Amino acid sequence: MISLINIKKYWEDLNIMHVNRENPRAYYIPYGSEETALTKNRTSSPFFQLLNGGWKFKYYESIKFVEDCFYKDYVDVSAWDTLIVPSCWQAKGYDKYHYTNVNYPYPCDPPYVPNDNPVGLYIRDFNIRDQWDEKEKYVVFEGVNSCFYFWINGSFVGYSQGSRMPAEFNISQFVRSGKNKMAVMVLKWCDGSYIEDQDLWRYSGIFRDVYLLARNETHIRDIFVRQTVSEDFKNAVLKCEIDTIGCCSIKAELRDASGKAVVQGEVVIDGSGSIDFKIDEPILWNAEKPYLYKLFVYSGEEVLVFNTGFRRVEIKDSAFMINGKPVKLKGVNRHDSHPELGQTIPLNHMINDLMIMKRNNINTIRTSHYPNDPRFLDLCDEYGFYLVDEADLECHGVQHAGDFHMLTKNPQWEKAFMDRAERLVERDKNHASVIIWSMGNESGYDVNHMVMADWTKKRDNSRLIHYEGAASIYGGNLNAECLDMESRMYASTEFIEEYAVNDGNKKPLFLCEYSHAMGNSPGDLKEYWDIIYKYPKLMGGCVWEWCDHGIKTTNREGLEYYAYGGDFKDMPNDGNFCLDGLVYPDRTPHIGLLEFKKVIAPVRIEEEDLKQGTIKVTNLYDFINLSHITLQWKIEKDGMTIEQGEISDLDILPQSSAIIKLPYNLPEESISKFFITIFALQKKSTPWAERGHEITFEQFELPVTKILSNDNKYSSYIKLEEAGNLVKVEGFDFYHVFDLYEGSFIRISKNNVDMIKGQPKFNIWRAPTDNDRRVKLKWMEEGYDIVKTHVYESKVLEVNESSVKISVDFSLGGYTKLPILHGKTVWTILGTGEIMLDVRVNVREGLVFLPRFGLQLEMPEGNEEVEYFGNGPHENYIDKKHSTRIGKYLTTVDGMFENYLRPQENGSRCENDWLIVSNEQGMGLKFIAASGFSFNASHYSPEDLAAAGHPFELRKRKETIVNIDYKMSGVGSNSCGPELLEKYRLDEIKFEFKLRIVPVFKEN
Repeated sequence: MISLINIKKYWEDLNIMHVNRENPRAYYIPYGSEETALTKNRTSSPFFQLLNGGWKFKYYESIKFVEDCFYKDYVDVSAWDTLIVPSCWQAKGYDKYHYTNVNYPYPCDPPYVPNDNPVGLYIRDFNIRDQWDEKEKYVVFEGVNSCFYFWINGSFVGYSQGSRMPAEFNISQFVRSGKNKMAVMVLKWCDGSYIEDQDLWRYSGIFRDVYLLARNETHIRDIFVRQTVSEDFKNAVLKCEIDTIGCCSIKAELRDASGKAVVQGEVVIDGSGSIDFKIDEPILWNAEKPYLYKLFVYSGEEVLVFNTGFRRVEIKDSAFMINGKPVKLKGVNRHDSHPELGQTIPLNHMINDLMIMKRNNINTIRTSHYPNDPRFLDLCDEYGFYLVDEADLECHGVQHAGDFHMLTKNPQWEKAFMDRAERLVERDKNHASVIIWSMGNESGYDVNHMVMADWTKKRDNSRLIHYEGAASIYGGNLNAECLDMESRMYASTEFIEEYAVNDGNKKPLFLCEYSHAMGNSPGDLKEYWDIIYKYPKLMGGCVWEWCDHGIKTTNREGLEYYAYGGDFKDMPNDGNFCLDGLVYPDRTPHIGLLEFKKVIAPVRIEEEDLKQGTIKVTNLYDFINLSHITLQWKIEKDGMTIEQGEISDLDILPQSSAIIKLPYNLPEESISKFFITIFALQKKSTPWAERGHEITFEQFELPVTKILSNDNKYSSYIKLEEAGNLVKVEGFDFYHVFDLYEGSFIRISKNNVDMIKGQPKFNIWRAPTDNDRRVKLKWMEEGYDIVKTHVYESKVLEVNESSVKISVDFSLGGYTKLPILHGKTVWTILGTGEIMLDVRVNVREGLVFLPRFGLQLEMPEGNEEVEYFGNGPHENYIDKKHSTRIGKYLTTVDGMFENYLRPQENGSRCENDWLIVSNEQGMGLKFIAASGFSFNASHYSPEDLAAAGHPFELRKRKETIVNIDYKMSGVGSNSCGPELLEKYRLDEIKFEFKLRIVPVFKEN
């Protein structure tokens, strides 16, 4: 057993953040030449040695079971497991997956953590090359969760905590040439876990890279590349503050992007000093055009290279400015998350995330809620992103313990809080992409945060300071002078507009989290951005969040699926609240990402005078003109392209507009609808997208006078037979049967092909979306989910040679309560076999808004083909349709299904003129509504979807369930955001729905 006399209990000592750890410094790798430095390949450096790979590993459920002296040279570990480093234990079968958002998974008794503290022991042999004999040797652990002790050749070297920041140790006195042995003991919990209570899976282990560095005895320890741009942007000062170990002769040279030397200088520094440069007419860095200089720093055998971007970040007249221009931050919150590797993120995975973001017009990332892998910041500098770089600090769980400000106002925790700020700033201070430092997330607000912010501002005044937890709504310390912006989470659109127009609010407002992208969402993006664009005081914000944190696993039958909280019997857990991203775990985009892309697009296209063929094009970029974009346009008549063209010369300055003439010709009147769609396309290939990539589009209905067609020619042949409750209506090629007792059809057929199975019924229920998680309780309280139809009276109203009319008085209701609604329906069967529906509805006053209202039909097996004219090609709702365009679409029932990781309402289409659901030969039903309708065709009923927790629990029906809705309420983002906007609720007390149902053989 380990003796606590020999192993000091640092993991519960607030005074000990580390033992023997080096002071934090900027991230860099020393290279042996300029050529190897420019490759960015760390392993090409003679001073770098990667320790990633297979380590011997042993897991214990509690530290009490760890054998004494396991780290000694003589201990045989050959029987231990082999574990890849870097990795997370849970992803490799050790410990168990556990997802919790706010709640601590142990009693809230800071700084104490469970006595049964799981432990992972790591051991590996490594060699020190002879060429390093005269050098100082360092080891760097870039990320270890949550704390670790380590030994080399049997001797204790050091201790560190702070999971997502590097820990560097000088190991020179412990190593020898040739073979050495390193042993690491990682604990799952430490007192630092109280301030690492982020909304995520609780991973453990050495999850980022481990490597050795060899340095001369005298060498550069740290560099702060401070850059200051003048107010007129005509010159800049580069001040390279350098800390050294011993006395170093140093040369520095700044080169432009072409490799040409701009300035250079030499200095001798013993301890600390600087090299200062003045740069005339600097080319400035921004996310749209991320111009980078390279700073080469030479000392002894070493070459250090830093990408350097000149930019000025400030607030003027309550507006957030970069390089003198007011900028809107169009961002996302991004966790480190991989569906199989957990928080171990390969380099190509990082690049893929950034490429997808670029393709979807995202310019900002909040590193929620900790520093990312340092290589990620290099990529952001290069590709062009604004970063809100956040300290590894969140203690949300203390809120449930009774005092949200418990730790930030406790001076005993000041050292821990400050450690997080210092290591963040020192590591990332040289990155152009970092424009804002964030002092953590959801940790209350008091003196400890103020100390963090004050130190940060003194250390680096070239960036702004953010912390949302200082908002007055949390009841903390109201002294927020140390913060540069007001920040909110999930503020309503009403709030942000009120904030913007209030002259007493001097700070700009940043929505660090808004529009919760969970499941079928978000549905409120445009409302936010209409307001954000309107007011300079509004900086923009970051959608929560980038990706679903599903864990790729298999069920008992061997079917793969993405697991969420509770699937591993983890308690407490927050269920599927980790599935709230704009992309699936494999980075397939949600429809919500397409919606976001459209709403934040940097090009706006508006109608000017469509009769004259003119449109207004606005450049919403802040720094580049539109010369990189071409406009392609096409005109469609009833969904078929009849004319098209291209405009290539778009020299429109940033934040400026131009009127563009499109050379098309239109008829003055027609029975058809004409739509013009304009696409803004990328002219040239970029690292993230090929030539022709669509940046945005816009569509308008063209002003052609509509002539009503005269196609109402009905056959005079119609035969009526009443047999008990059944009304049988037969025509030239159809046969329909209506059940008066049930108040519905039981057969609709054409040429002996049955078009329905069972009885059509009126429906108000949908499978709750994640954003319905709150309102669904009110829905279910009123019985919306269990409604039954009560028929009061059903009768044949009128019969003539060309039509039959049947009226039905009915209600829909659940248990105990009064009926939810009453309705009067008139069904008209025409001599063509066409069915006209006219239903008038009165909803009981005082009810919460309806999920939907419409007609639900079940069509027989084989009805797989879906053709419609309306919004497409993907799912859309009244508040989630901006990424769609009106057209004629042909798809399948399976093609309409959006497979959310927790099944819910999906795949609907709104604002349609007509729909045909048929078999592959075109035999089916056509639905038409003059005022438009929403529809869904699926192999799952709303009840099927609502009952399933995962996709593998769904049992696909052979039949096709079709919902034709007068209206469906929007999806919003109320899983965490504000309530659904009133204009997107089906809250009408009275309404009328008219629908034509036509049996068709569409191939004829």
